[in-house]
Amino acid sequence: MRLGVDVMGGDLAPTPILEGALAALPTFVEGDRLVLFGDEAVIREGIASSGASDALIEVVATANEITMDDSPVEAARSKSDSALVQMARLAGPKAGDDRLDMAISAGNTGAFVAAAQMHMRRLQGVARPGIAAVVPTFAGPVTFIDVGANIDPKPHHLHQYGVMGTVYARRVLGIEQPRVGLMNVGGEEQKGTDDMQRARELLRDDPAVDFVGYVEGRGVFDGDCDVVVSDGVTGNVTIKLAEGLSKGIFKRIKTELGSLDPSFAAQFAPIVAKLYAEYDYHEYGGAPLMGVNGGCLICHGSSKARTIMNAIGAARRFVDLGVNARITEILSAQGVEA
Repeated sequence: MRLGVDVMGGDLAPTPILEGALAALPTFVEGDRLVLFGDEAVIREGIASSGASDALIEVVATANEITMDDSPVEAARSKSDSALVQMARLAGPKAGDDRLDMAISAGNTGAFVAAAQMHMRRLQGVARPGIAAVVPTFAGPVTFIDVGANIDPKPHHLHQYGVMGTVYARRVLGIEQPRVGLMNVGGEEQKGTDDMQRARELLRDDPAVDFVGYVEGRGVFDGDCDVVVSDGVTGNVTIKLAEGLSKGIFKRIKTELGSLDPSFAAQFAPIVAKLYAEYDYHEYGGAPLMGVNGGCLICHGSSKARTIMNAIGAARRFVDLGVNARITEILSAQGVEA
């Protein structure tokens, strides 16, 4: 398996990105390759100082960088020698023997999505790719799709997100019969826009989807469904709100415990740490861009070494479990044309 990592992408890059990638090397076997993209001098110095063997490593030097402030589409078109664009090209169907099985980056999400759609193109039958993020909830992990790639989806886009989210939740998360909900302002059938109601009909009538109806925001954390379908704005705002709330709650708990007797607080420290780990997005590594004809894993901008290491594990599962092939199979059976 060939896994590409953008060493220069992310708020904290390059050091923790490179450290995380190298930390995943013990999981590699003969024939696997870790392909590192970015400043060659920085990458080789990091490899040398880490003591990691470079037997399974390839380095692709890039001349420029896409920053978080760059215009996504413009950067994807003009900065062809950036790590993001180089990876997208090598993960596309025209890459040949050097094709990457997965491209991983914590860099500019919009540019990565644009580059992936330019060079990987779409899977047969997919109308619009969407980002699928796993959100840890009190009832278990929930797959949220879309969380930023498509801010104005059509009803058939939302329907396909339900299909793709189902495949991901079943194959990667191991949920045998994922329940799919459509995010709306209320649970009643008459609520929502005409497009929302049309999307509900498409999801309801699809035997490949176990559709449970509309779901409200609080229902996500009550365990009302395993897959949440939404537009990119709603999905992005929801997961970031949940992330901020989670951080705030645990920070407040830590502060309150610290204000008590130190020995009392020490007794609860392992419990708080365990709970935090269960609801920490770093554990999931990244969010795949579903529906592109290749592997594209988008990591949080504030990714740490642990995030990237976990992202490589998530990338392996995505490829090994044949997620893209299953999506194509379902859409082809439904007679959906590209």
